Amino acid sequence: MAGTTVHTLENQQLLEQVERESAVAARQLAETAHLRKGQLVVIGCSTSEVVGHQVGSWSTPEVADAIFRGLDSVFGPMGVYMAAQCCEHLNRALIVEYEAVPGGEIVNVVPQPKAGSSFATAAYKAFRHPVALEEIRADAGLDIGGTLIGMHLKKVAVPVRLEQDHIGQAIVLAARVRPKFMQFRFEIVSNGVRCPLYFRGEQSADWNLLQQKTAPVRTGPELFAHIL
Repeated sequence: MAGTTVHTLENQQLLEQVERESAVAARQLAETAHLRKGQLVVIGCSTSEVVGHQVGSWSTPEVADAIFRGLDSVFGPMGVYMAAQCCEHLNRALIVEYEAVPGGEIVNVVPQPKAGSSFATAAYKAFRHPVALEEIRADAGLDIGGTLIGMHLKKVAVPVRLEQDHIGQAIVLAARVRPKFMQFRFEIVSNGVRCPLYFRGEQSADWNLLQQKTAPVRTGPELFAHIL
């Protein structure tokens, strides 16, 4: 974050650890979210939190490079694109491969460890043709250290609990997305009493019930239904 000091890592063993943990977290998210080629994963990462400091206070580029390598070792071979979220000083803009967002509205900025985040800087250096966008709608997300990635996820976001719930000392939160359930109203009228019911999605058992009830039923009290 802007105004913070860039630090080097004293514990070099931590680099191997966070690279390994990042790969495990990426693999678990990919399996749970059923990610496929061409999809986007937004990554928010505080290297300060990874090394045990408060977010924005201890930017560590070496750690960012290791985390990027770990994530890329999983997402890269899958053809899944990463979008690296910058810090709040760049309005949480994103660094992503141009080929992932060919129609995107590109903005002109180059992240730095002290103004954009160490992880976004690592992504910018590693991508073949990096570009910055103000927003995307990603298919899944990893939040390493409480960086708040929800604004860049498609609706509807669904929390994913990973076994690999830390990278270094940073808490890892993950999410996948699903299409919205479309809701419609189905009303039963019996002896003059209107009883509204609500159903979601035609794949549900409720849909079969609705299909059965759309024709008038005259067994006992007159019962009929219609879709409003």
